Amino acid sequence: MTLWATYLVESCPNAGHNRQHMTRLTVETAQLKEIIDITSNVEAHLSGSGMVYIYCPHTTAGIAINEISDPDVRRDYLTALDDIITCESQFHHAEGNSKAHVSAIFTGCGQWVPYEDGKLVLGRWQGVWFCEFDGPRKREVWVTIQPNAGESC
Repeated sequence: MTLWATYLVESCPNAGHNRQHMTRLTVETAQLKEIIDITSNVEAHLSGSGMVYIYCPHTTAGIAINEISDPDVRRDYLTALDDIITCESQFHHAEGNSKAHVSAIFTGCGQWVPYEDGKLVLGRWQGVWFCEFDGPRKREVWVTIQPNAGESC
């Protein structure tokens, strides 16, 4: 089950001024490894046009952009990571979650995406993935919104 809460870190106090601000989304993952489509959760905080940076501040989770219409793509990605990252016994990290750390490195921690009219500008089948590799956990996603010049936040 996924639960979302939003916290406005910095707001735009003067309407009409171009000002960057950040929103924090909280997600609670339910499985050891899972991929959650967060596209609509990000878009809920957008208006106008500009650029948005979607960032995961965790070392065993990540952010990716890929197909959201076919859930098999998400399963295939997790399977591929399991095939590539094998032999947990070869890792030295004492916590035993080295596979999760390496999976997060392969996935990456953030993505820049343009937006127009409050919607992410993505390819036809693309969406934003939150990738959990060491769940279940309560996680954050930081969304930094940069409106175009002359647009308010």
